[in-house]
Amino acid sequence: MKLVYFAWVRERVGKADEVVDLPDGLATVSDLVAWLKTRGEEYAYAFDTDGVVRAAIDRVHAKPDAFIAGASEIAFFPPMTGG
Repeated sequence: MKLVYFAWVRERVGKADEVVDLPDGLATVSDLVAWLKTRGEEYAYAFDTDGVVRAAIDRVHAKPDAFIAGASEIAFFPPMTGG
């Protein structure tokens, strides 16, 4: 699966994107985030506060409980503000 990181999430993780083989048992975006946090301190730092980083599954905004099965790309980005 392709993972894409934007803005300060990208800066903290240290890469713009990567292709990963997900372990069995990951069903939702929040499961994926929990797994990412175990991959190193840069990921733990990027996702240190639950619920702050937003996700999109195949370019559609997704909630933490959204299922990731069948997705080809999941993007992570910080909250955005308008003005």
